[in-house]
Amino acid sequence: MNSLNSTPSQSPLKVVASSPLPGSSLNALKKVSNLIVLNPSHTAKELLTACRDATALISLLSDPIDQNFLENCSSLKIVSNYAVGYNNIDVATAKRLGILVCHTPEVLTEATAELTWALIFSVSRKLIEADSFVRSNQFKGWLPDLFLGTELLGKTLGIVGSGRIGRRVGEIGSAFGMKVLYDKEHPFEEVLTQSDVLSLHVPLTEKTRHLLTEKEFKRMKPGAILINTARGPVVDERALVQALKESSLGGAGLDVYEKEPELQKELTNLQNTTLLPHLGSATWEARTQMSELACEAVRLSLLGQTPKNRIPEFKND
Repeated sequence: MNSLNSTPSQSPLKVVASSPLPGSSLNALKKVSNLIVLNPSHTAKELLTACRDATALISLLSDPIDQNFLENCSSLKIVSNYAVGYNNIDVATAKRLGILVCHTPEVLTEATAELTWALIFSVSRKLIEADSFVRSNQFKGWLPDLFLGTELLGKTLGIVGSGRIGRRVGEIGSAFGMKVLYDKEHPFEEVLTQSDVLSLHVPLTEKTRHLLTEKEFKRMKPGAILINTARGPVVDERALVQALKESSLGGAGLDVYEKEPELQKELTNLQNTTLLPHLGSATWEARTQMSELACEAVRLSLLGQTPKNRIPEFKND
């Protein structure tokens, strides 16, 4: 089995972690279970094999926990997803089989909001282009028109997805003197057409899949900037590339992709983009707290208690 380690235990309860996690939270599970930690490069087949007789699974967002997987893990009682999103899990099947699903909300708000602003600054001030310019020894001195960007003061920031992260991004925008439009307070059409910077913070659902297509991009302000730190499939990536090539959009800052980790090849050739490898929650603080939440949910479940961080679909159960 493609595992980094296994911890023998007198407990008959088997817990599988699909990857090592930052911090020491996994150690607490060794006391109450037989813990198996897989190599991050595991295949879907290897994960299924490891979980067939497991009581609990700590999964990553990249692990497809679909109907076939759940139906072939008859001992599974809880899936604790190491992410705030859980679109990788077939929640309906989990509920039908009595498998609890938990996630890691709240603790990654600041990290993701800060990264969103890193992308906004990067695109609006052409930081990636300027950095490459200097590193390639093209900088010969100050010029009046060298890498002219856009100031944010007085501009309109549109927030699509007004949850914790979206609200925090908006608060920071207000501090920079921007007018903030939240989709919970203004019609989507108004947010779309009035924003100089449009930032996405919605979960991936059937309603939000391809929320932005060619039609929406044509309605946006000429030169507007799109930021996506939510989920890749919220955006029609092919249409986005076309809008960027035609310069109807001023730029895009992306941390997620429609077919992640694959992305439209032309994206990498566009100078008006900043492309990151899904780093939204990538701070030591956030990732460690996520580990604590994910592992604590499993520990409580093994002890017959109900974790607080179960997903909304299980809140009333």
